[in-house]
This record gives sequence, C-alpha cells and structure tokens, in this order.
Amino acid sequence: MPKYQLQVLKRFFTKNKIATIAQLQEALGNPARCTVFRKLDQLHYLSSYSHRGKYYTLESIAQFNEQGLWSFRSVRFSRFGNLLNTAEAFVERSDAGYSAGELKDIVQVKTKHALAQLVGEKRLERKKFDSIYIYLSAQKQVADRQLKARKALMNQSRVSLIVTYPDLATEEAKALLVLFCSMLNEKQHRLYAGLESLKLGHGGDAHIAALLGMDPHTVARGRKELMEADLGASDRIRAPGAGRALQEKKRQK
Repeated sequence: MPKYQLQVLKRFFTKNKIATIAQLQEALGNPARCTVFRKLDQLHYLSSYSHRGKYYTLESIAQFNEQGLWSFRSVRFSRFGNLLNTAEAFVERSDAGYSAGELKDIVQVKTKHALAQLVGEKRLERKKFDSIYIYLSAQKQVADRQLKARKALMNQSRVSLIVTYPDLATEEAKALLVLFCSMLNEKQHRLYAGLESLKLGHGGDAHIAALLGMDPHTVARGRKELMEADLGASDRIRAPGAGRALQEKKRQK
C-alpha cells in the first residue's frame, strides 16, 4: 500500500506539476494531512514561496532557472525554500545588497515584510542608503563589501548620466539633467530613466529613481518597455500626416 500511494502521488505530479494538500488528499483517497506530508517527505517535495506556501511540487518536477527560481501558472518556487529563506539567500549572495523593490522585481512577490522579519531575527542587516533601505548580509565583512559595491554603483550611475559633459561637477550635471527631464513628456521621461537603468544593470532602477526623483517602479516600467520595444504609435509627438508637405523634385532641364 505505501508504495502504491507513492506511485499515485508521482503520477499526479507528473500530470499536474503542482498541487494543494486538498488535491493530494483527494488523489490518495482522503487520508489525514500528516499522512500526505509523510508521503511527500519520501518524494522530496517543495512548497511555493508565493500564495502563502499553499502549493507543492517535487524537486524532480521543478525546472529552476540559473537564479534557482521556477514558476508554473503564476505559482512560484525556489530551490532555497520559502520566501524567508529565498530572500535571505539572494541578499547573502548579492554583490551590492538589495532594496525591497529590487528583490521584488526578481522574485515577483512583495518582499518588504519578509525582509523586515529577517532583520528582526538578525539574519540580515539593513542600511539606509541615499534615501532607500538596502538589505545586506548579517556577516560584517560581507556587508561591508556589499556596501562598498553599492557606493561604487551609485558613483557609476552619476558618471553614466553625465558622460556627455565630463567636465561638469556632479551637482551641476544633476541640475542639468533635471532641467532636461522637465522638457520631456511622461513617457519620454520614463523611457530615458529606463535607458540609464539598463546601462547600469543590477540595482539601476533604485539608483536612477533616487537621482531623478522618480518612483523605482516607474523606472522599471520604462526599462521593461525598452526591452520589449513597447513604443506604441499612440504616443507620437507629431500626429500622422503633420509637418511640412512633401515637394516634388523639379525636373532638370
């Protein structure tokens, strides 16, 4: 009977990929929850870090990407386990720490409460950096290295933004950028910020947002629109057909 029940679970996961405990109970003939978990233990299961850990899969089913994440029908799993363990693992392995917004962009779920809990349990450190909280390793040497990298990244962002005017002081360049951005419409402003974020790579959204006084999510949206080439014709500055009329070329005598 135990082997038969394990085969039932394997076939169920092979067909459906993920399942709730209620679905697994039904597949096994409605045994107690503890019985289902005993069987899952033998099959090396994982619980989702999204949907409050409601869904389950098997390690042999999950197809993790290089970051250790897998998504199926909007349900998200991590090779590190639940959201707390996943957030901790990502921060510990990061070069420059993460803000809650940056980590959310990666794991695609809200991380603010999980990060706060990790800080409360002293599993992570938190530092305010340029008006944004950055979460760092609990190991001082690692955290110092991450903070140093974060500062270097910020300096790199300023250099990136003033590359056309290398002789200007940072504050002068920033004032010039603010003036330039004020001349752009909403979408142009968003796309420009997204372009600068793309130049920086990891952590660019937060840095550009802080520098230009924007919401990091707006910068991320501009970046994604550029990557997806979502530049709809509805936002043209000049209406179709407008502008100087075409002139026929004069025939040469």
